Amino acid sequence: MYKLFLLSFLLFLNSCTFGSAQNTSDSLPKKPFPQHFVYAPSTIKPNHRSQEQLDDDVRAFYGYWKKNYLVEAESSNGQILYRIAFGKPGTDNYEVTVSEGQGYGMLIVALMAGYEPKAQTLFDGLWVFASSHPSDIDSRLMGFRVPSLNGNDSAFDGDADMAYALLLANRQWGSNGRIDYLAEAQTLITAIRESTMGKVSKLPLLGDWASGIPDNEQYNQYSPRSSDFMPAHFRAYGAVVDSNYWIDVITATQKVIDDIQSGYASKTGLLPDFIVNTCADGHAYCPAEEDFLEGPHDGHFFYNAGRDPFRIGSDALLNNDATSKAQAQKMSLWLQTASEGIVENIKAGYTLDGNPIGDYFSSFFVAPFGVAAMLEPSQQSWLNSLYDSVYQDHEDYYEDSVTLLCLLIMSGNYWNP
Repeated sequence: MYKLFLLSFLLFLNSCTFGSAQNTSDSLPKKPFPQHFVYAPSTIKPNHRSQEQLDDDVRAFYGYWKKNYLVEAESSNGQILYRIAFGKPGTDNYEVTVSEGQGYGMLIVALMAGYEPKAQTLFDGLWVFASSHPSDIDSRLMGFRVPSLNGNDSAFDGDADMAYALLLANRQWGSNGRIDYLAEAQTLITAIRESTMGKVSKLPLLGDWASGIPDNEQYNQYSPRSSDFMPAHFRAYGAVVDSNYWIDVITATQKVIDDIQSGYASKTGLLPDFIVNTCADGHAYCPAEEDFLEGPHDGHFFYNAGRDPFRIGSDALLNNDATSKAQAQKMSLWLQTASEGIVENIKAGYTLDGNPIGDYFSSFFVAPFGVAAMLEPSQQSWLNSLYDSVYQDHEDYYEDSVTLLCLLIMSGNYWNP
C-alpha cells in the first residue's frame, strides 16, 4: 500500500513538473525562419547572393540588433518582461522605450522564431511589457513613451505593428497557450479603430490623443502621418475583424497617396511626413507646413515618410495589389534616376520635388527602397546595390530596426499572418 502511494505521489510530482515546463517553455513554431515566402508574380529578390547567404545576413543582423536593443525589463507575476531600447547601450536613450520599438520588436521576434530559440518567451515578454504601460486615454493601447513624461498617450504606428505581430504569433504558436494571441489582436485592432481612426475620413490619427478633436483644429482626422498608411496590416486586420471597414481604410489611404503623388510629387512620387487637408491651392490633401508637429521638414520626405516605400511596397509584394505596386514603383524608379544608379548618392531626406535635405548617407533612407525595388524586374542590379549598402551597416535603434525588417522582406522571410 505504501509503495503504491509513493508511486502515485511521484507520478503526481512528475505531472506537476511537466505541466510547469509546458507553461513556461516555447512551443515549436509552425512557420520557422527561414520561410522563403513566395511574393507576388513578376517580383524579384537580390540575386547576387545565394538564398543561404541572404538568410545568414538576416541572422547576423538580428544578432547585432538583439544584443544592442532587446533588453530584459522588470518581472510581472514571475514572468520576465522585455523591451526595445530607444538607443544603444551607454546612451541616455538606452533607458527609454517607445511603443514604435515594441511593435518593431514583436514583428522581428515573431518572424525569427525557429532561429531564435526563445522567440515565444521574448515575444510574450515584449507584449506583456507593452500591455503593462497603457495609454492614459485608451488603456487597450500602449503609451508612447516609457518612462512617460507628464502623462502618456498613444502613437498609431506602434499599436498597428503590435496588432500585426499578434496575428503572426497566432500563426506561429496558436492561441491556446499562455496568451490568446488572436483574442489580444482582435481587442487591439478594435481599439485602433475606435480610438485612432478618423470616424469619417477613415485615415489613421496621430494617436488616441487626437481622437475627438474637431475638424477645424490643427490635428484632426484629416491630418495623418504618411508612414501610418500600412495597407498590408489593414488587410490582415480585415481577415479577423471588420473586413469591409478595413477595405474602406485601404481605399481612403490609397486615394490620399494618389492625391499627393499627382498634385505635389508628380516627378518623384515621394510623400511628406505629415499630410493635411487645409490646402490653399484647391487640392484635397497637401503636405503639412514646416513645424506642423515635429520640425522644419514636416512637409518633406524625411524621418517618418522614409518608411513609406517599405510600408506600401510590402503590400504589393504580399498581396499583389496593383495600386500599392504603382505607388511604390513611382518612388523607386525616381530614386534610381535621381541618384544616377549610385547608392552612395542617396541623401537623408528630400523635398517632394526631389531636392536633397541631409548631406549624408543613412540606411534608413535606403533599405525601404530595397523593398520597393523588388517590384520592378528592370531594377535587379539596383536592388542588389541597395542591398549591399545596408545588410552590414549599423547605425542606431531606429535605422537598424527598420533595416532589419527590410532585410527580412528582401530575403523572402516576411509573410502574411
